Amino acid sequence: MPEGKIIKALSGFYYVQSDEMIYECRARGKFRNIDFKPLVGDEVVFQIENKTAGYIMEVKERRNFLVRPPISNIDQAIIVVSAKEPDFSTLLLDKFLLLIESSKIKPVICITKADLIDSDDPLLKDIENYRKSGYEIHLLSAKDESGLEEIQEVFKGKESVITGQSGVGKSTLLNALNIHLNLETSEISKALGRGRHTTRHVELVKILGGLVADTPGFSSLELEMSKEEAATAYHDFAELSAQCKFRECLHDSEPHCRVKEAVEAGEIAQSRYQHYLQFLNEIKNRKEKY
Repeated sequence: MPEGKIIKALSGFYYVQSDEMIYECRARGKFRNIDFKPLVGDEVVFQIENKTAGYIMEVKERRNFLVRPPISNIDQAIIVVSAKEPDFSTLLLDKFLLLIESSKIKPVICITKADLIDSDDPLLKDIENYRKSGYEIHLLSAKDESGLEEIQEVFKGKESVITGQSGVGKSTLLNALNIHLNLETSEISKALGRGRHTTRHVELVKILGGLVADTPGFSSLELEMSKEEAATAYHDFAELSAQCKFRECLHDSEPHCRVKEAVEAGEIAQSRYQHYLQFLNEIKNRKEKY
């Protein structure tokens, strides 16, 4: 049987690309019986019923997946944040990073409106701290067109999802990827052909030699993970955790914690660690409610 990738899911149909053909498929009943739903991004084995239709018979093992938006096998998540208007928020960025890294997806931070950053802006120290922790950061300015060519290279040969709060310049980023989009400010809902009144669905579209997920975005920033998962979600926390005294150290009140030592030594920004403790408390409180 042929194999392919689900590039769109809509109204119970899955559109599977195999070679240069796209097949409109339904999932076999066995998936419903085990409460398993195929996702956009899944590599599948399918059976062709006629020239352009078929049934999904098997979903191959996923490298990773997100629940909201529902998508799998993503190489990277582009987190778009703005330097100003709205102001750069390390709290919001750290939450996005925790959610994305807990799903084993590489985050790439894209800061728009970089022309508004002054030489004495505290944001420069934040950028330095994130880079020191191993995060890839790109500065983008539509005004002076800086960073546009560099950010285009990020997408080549990759499967990406783009996320960020409204007003940060996601449309500017998409324009940088494909000049034919010609987006107006605040038209992110139409960025890849999804108008305000059209059905919201997930789809992978080809841009610059890669695939970019056209999604309704992160519909929730709830931290649906365990305390233990949160403790090793950030890649640098995970690396340091191996040196903590306790095997399932939460980097909170435990003694001989390598993460806390790294914070004290300035290897991890104090603000980022405080945000982590805030998220950890949020997870604990949510668990207690249920």
